[in-house]
Parts: sequence; structure tokens; C-alpha cells
Amino acid sequence: MQQQEQGHEPIFQKNRNPVQTLSLGLQHVLAMYAGAVIVPLIVAGQLGLSTEQLTYLISIDLLACGVATLLQVFGNRFFGIGLPVMLGCAFQAVSPMIAIGQSHGVSAIYGAIIASGIFVILFSGLFGKMIAFFPPVVTGSVVTIIGLTLIPVALTDIGGGQGAADFGSSLNLSLGFGVLLFIILMNRFTKGFIRSISVLIGLIVGTVVSGMLGHVDLAPLREAGWFQAVQPFYFGKPTFHASAIITMILVAIVSVAESTGVFMALSKIVGKELTSKDLSRGYRAEGIAIVVGGIFNSFPYTTYSQNVGLVQMSRIKTRDVIVVAGGILVVIGFVPKIAALTQLVPAPVLGGAMVALFGMVVSSGIRMLGDQVDLNRYENLFIIACSVGMGLGVTVVPEVFTQLPAWLRILVDNGIVAGSVTAIIMNLIFNGLKGNNVAQSE
Repeated sequence: MQQQEQGHEPIFQKNRNPVQTLSLGLQHVLAMYAGAVIVPLIVAGQLGLSTEQLTYLISIDLLACGVATLLQVFGNRFFGIGLPVMLGCAFQAVSPMIAIGQSHGVSAIYGAIIASGIFVILFSGLFGKMIAFFPPVVTGSVVTIIGLTLIPVALTDIGGGQGAADFGSSLNLSLGFGVLLFIILMNRFTKGFIRSISVLIGLIVGTVVSGMLGHVDLAPLREAGWFQAVQPFYFGKPTFHASAIITMILVAIVSVAESTGVFMALSKIVGKELTSKDLSRGYRAEGIAIVVGGIFNSFPYTTYSQNVGLVQMSRIKTRDVIVVAGGILVVIGFVPKIAALTQLVPAPVLGGAMVALFGMVVSSGIRMLGDQVDLNRYENLFIIACSVGMGLGVTVVPEVFTQLPAWLRILVDNGIVAGSVTAIIMNLIFNGLKGNNVAQSE
């Protein structure tokens, strides 16, 4: 009975066959896979790690993503938000990890990650009280910001990916927008389960077409091994440096703020009202995932916003799909050959699907604002305008804060966090904690 209360619905859907659940779970994995894999690739490249070390880093990262996801989805009285959320490595941790590794060595990275995870666990109850700062006008703005700040990532992928030699080529654009058109047509002319896996089908069809055009690189599949052992403290005993720990704690606070927006967005989609205790359990699970990442020399973990759009678009809101997705990630982490299969999806194909998913996040935020916020009040319109403007502006022009100190830049060079903080502060100024910003019924 406790499981029922925690997640609003039973974890496992009785009237769905295993093949359907597996397909839906794989769709979630593919939606977050690129974001999860790019982090170890960047960090390993900047720190000069060997090919063997990179292989381990990718494998353990995917395995830890799966473990972190399962920690969240199995809500209980101690940890776990009990919502259909996917967790992946926090991208905002990339630059700090590289800086720490270059200054103090790789072992200092993981000492700082473990310490920051413990910090999140200890202060999860305090963070949980932040729900008072997220009335509908703030929540709707944050969800809209999440979608808008992700769309440039999708368009970059459609062009071929960051730094691609053929960026913006007619082939890349044809593949990306072709996949988007295919997904649109599937949502127009199909129903039920087929429509709910339209993104997965679009990715498969797009990859097959890309392969026929010679646009799929099979090298990762040929070079990958069949098994990767898990080894705690793979890079050696962690070391602890005050400056590194403070830096990673700031990163963790940013991740908590970003996760709060995702939790709020999903709670509205699945129809579950979150309490401060729910949020505390969610943050506690995130803190545990960060500690696990540090022990196994992986990364800090946070809730991924790109999967919110998939929940909204597929209309599948039960947690059994996420359980399967987490299980797939764990298996992939042990079997690099399987991980290589998911790397075959070209960036333009992935980008085309992401436009639809991230756009759904935007539309979800707009709907929340329209349904729950009094848009006849100028103050609410002003809060939305400034917060969305700040979030999108920082995303499009991130170099605007390059002259600020590094510790402060961590807090402002992420569009989601910058927009969220703006919305919270402006709501306090105009409405206070008990401001009348809810849509009027008369």
C-alpha cells in the first residue's frame, strides 16, 4: 500500500505486455543517452585519460545512471521521489571536474563528489522546504525555461553536433527534419501504443536511413568489448581538498535547484501534489546517487529534464517504464558492446526527435501558466517575462558571465538555474510567500 501512496499509481502496469514496456523503457534510454555519454567523453579528453580509462568511465557512468534512476523511482519513506524520472550525470559539473583534476589530480575530483553527495543527504530536509518558493507562477515559468533552454541543444544536434566538420550540411538537415516530420506524422495518423513509441520508431528509422546513406559509424561497435567489471575507486583512493569540495557543493546546489523544476513539472503531468517530504526524499536519493558516483569514480547525478517531454508526449506516466529503463542502463554498463549499439544513432537523427520532446516541455509549462496562474495580473506577467528572458538569454549568450569569479559563474551560467532564481526572487518581491498569483475562477 505504501508503494501506491508514494507514486500515486502502482509501479507496474498490469495491462501492458513486457515487449511494450521494454520498448517504452528503451525510448527513455535513447532520449537521455547522448547527454549521459558526452560528459565522460569531454572529461576524459581534457584530463588526458587513456582509451581503457575512457571505456571504464563510459560503462560505469551508464551503470550508475541506472542505479541512480532506480533509487529515485522506487519511492519509500527514506529516499526516492516516486515519480517517472530519469537521472544522468550533471553537465554543470563538467568544467569544475576538469579544473579540479588539472589542479589537484583525478583523485581529488572523487573526494569532492563524495563530500558534495553527503552534503545533499544531510541538508535534504532543509532543501525540501523550498516548495514554499515554487507557487504556480514560478513552477510554470521554470518548466517553460527548461524546455526553451534545451531546444538549442536539439538544433545543434540536427546540424551534426558541436564541432562537426559537416555542420549544417544538407544531409544532416534532411535527416534531422526528416525524423521530426516522421514523428509528427506518426502522432497524427497512429494511436495507442504505436503513437506512444513514435520517438523510438523515428530514431530507428532515421538510423537505418542514415546507415543506407553511409552516415553511421560502426567503429564503436567493432571496438567495444563484451564485459566491463565494476571497480570501486578505479582511479585510486579519493583525496579531499577544501576548495574542490566547496566547488562541488555549489554544483550540487545548482543540481538540486534544477531537479526541483523537473520534479514540479512531472508532478503536474502525472497529477500528484508534492509535499516538502516528497522533495526531501527526492534530494536524498540524488545525494545517495552522487556518493555512489564518487565511490565508483563516475559523476555527480541529477534529474534529467529531457525525459519530461517524453512522458508528456507518450502519455505513459507509470513508473514501470522507468524501472525498465534503469535496468537497461545497468545492463549496458556491464556490457560495452550493447552500449556501442546506442551510439550508432547519428546526432542529426537524435536532434530531430529532441525538437519534439523539448517542445513538449515548453507546451507543458505554458499550459501550467494558463491553467493555474492569474495572467490578468501584470505582476505575474512581469515575473514570467523576466525569468524566461533570463533563462533563454543565458543559454544563448553564456559568455556574458565569463568575467565573473569561477564560484559565482557556476550559479549563473546555467540558463535553467538563472531563470529559476530570477522567478523565485521576483515572485517574493511581487507576491511574497502567500501572494495571490493563482488563476481566478470568476
